[in-house]
Amino acid sequence: MNTGAPTPLRILQLYPKADFFTGAAIQLRDLAVGLKRQGHDVTVATSPSRLWAERLAAAGIAHEPIPMQRAWDPRAVAQLVRIVRRRRIQLIHAHKGRARTLALLAGIVGPRPRLVLNRGVSFPLTRWNRIGYTSGRVDAIVAVCDAIKRDLAASGVPPDKIAVIYSGTDVARFHPAVDGSPIRAELGLDAGHFLVTQVGVRSWRGWPDVLAAMVKIAPTLGRARLLFAGAPPPRIAEVQDRARALGIGGRVFVLGHRDDVPEILSASDVVVDASWAGLGLTGSLREALACGRPVIGTNLAGMPELIEDGRTGLLVPPRDPEALAQAVLKLAADPAWRQEIGRAGRARVEARFSLAAKLAATDALYRNLVRGAS
Repeated sequence: MNTGAPTPLRILQLYPKADFFTGAAIQLRDLAVGLKRQGHDVTVATSPSRLWAERLAAAGIAHEPIPMQRAWDPRAVAQLVRIVRRRRIQLIHAHKGRARTLALLAGIVGPRPRLVLNRGVSFPLTRWNRIGYTSGRVDAIVAVCDAIKRDLAASGVPPDKIAVIYSGTDVARFHPAVDGSPIRAELGLDAGHFLVTQVGVRSWRGWPDVLAAMVKIAPTLGRARLLFAGAPPPRIAEVQDRARALGIGGRVFVLGHRDDVPEILSASDVVVDASWAGLGLTGSLREALACGRPVIGTNLAGMPELIEDGRTGLLVPPRDPEALAQAVLKLAADPAWRQEIGRAGRARVEARFSLAAKLAATDALYRNLVRGAS
């Protein structure tokens, strides 16, 4: 008897790292939890990680630790083959390059479930990457924005294999009513301080340009402060040293990885990202818009798909501290405009960049692929 309920799929999410707080890891975690709630049998395989194991167990999701230090590790391939067989996996979704290679190798010596690759960065494909993405063994590629799809197609990937599924934001967790006052109190800021925030300080995220912009902002906006969040310990010291050398050490705060990102974003007057390479859609800007905060991003890759310049934020050229400084000052001078941008940004995220929209699109892709294999 057909009850009308869709048949659950047996899905393996393959992630070759052990980090838990990066944008890619958070997107994978939210995807796995969402698919589980939809009734799917979800397994997540990562490099050995106590935190991944604990958090997934709390969500009722199976975790398989696989040492994935190298993409060409025969032991990792053998372990992956065993997992696929034991759990009767129907579809593998591989995140990052090592996962892609391991999944391809596992398909040579073991079962061949449907294979989906994830592409969330806009770095040009290398010769070896191109082989992996154009392989006939790959059934679909999820690109997180149209710009990445265009880049992949220009590199020889068949466009009909590329599905654009935007990264999702949990709009119930990131929303305008989140209280950011504890963060401002932690930083010693009152209502008169103007807080500029960037989440993420990897080299290509342009954090030196944000510091250079603050040097230009300070003479005009004396109570401006700058916060970097999500920095690993070595980078914390590096950023602080650079700020002191520029004469703005007292204006700059640097925090490590935090769980209270919604509160950090809500504490901010404007959230920026100065990336000059590699980005697809910057998660912190998407989340900031969900919190009703105005944003400034660089005019690269998929950012114009998220930021409608002048309506849901501002776009500036990459590696241009002067343009970034002027954009911050422009927003600082018009509180009513900042609120208008925040409202429009929240509506845009709800309509196109929510976690619910991502889950629906991913579920449909998976089902179509598995249906086609049967």
